[in-house]
Amino acid sequence: MEKKRAQVYLWTGEGWGKTTSAFGVALRALGHGFKVVVIQFMKGRKEEIGEYKIQERLAGLTVRQFGREGWVDLGNPGDEDKMLAKAGLDYALKAAMEKPFLLILDEINLAAQIRLFEEKEVRGFLEAVPPEVHLYLTGRNAPQYLIDLADFVNEIVMKKGPKKPEGEKGIDY
Repeated sequence: MEKKRAQVYLWTGEGWGKTTSAFGVALRALGHGFKVVVIQFMKGRKEEIGEYKIQERLAGLTVRQFGREGWVDLGNPGDEDKMLAKAGLDYALKAAMEKPFLLILDEINLAAQIRLFEEKEVRGFLEAVPPEVHLYLTGRNAPQYLIDLADFVNEIVMKKGPKKPEGEKGIDY
């Protein structure tokens, strides 16, 4: 008999809205009184990020960031980036064992693609998550192994949009 596992929802693609979609589902789950945990990989600007700041006002929501300030060099990530990503995955496993209704791993797709952690670490994590937990994985450039493991895969494509040099507060962060 095959072991039941957590449902995995994956959002990827070059378009905007992957994190926004995950937080929409988080809001829905919170509205039903469920616990939601969000792990943000490669993000470390707590004081600027709306989805981090809102947890003070939403009971049942926990958001933790595992990234440094500034951008990760996607072609050559540093040791600090790898260390923070590994700490995020370790924290996610501990959080998963508490069986929140929804566990969002924001930007894990890109973190996995640029090898901030090894494929076997991610696979081991996914296998360990209790089946009661719903997993949302976000980020562009999802590696094929995550696409293959996911139960639902959505690709976000931007058909039209301005070329903004920076995101807009309240819309993009």
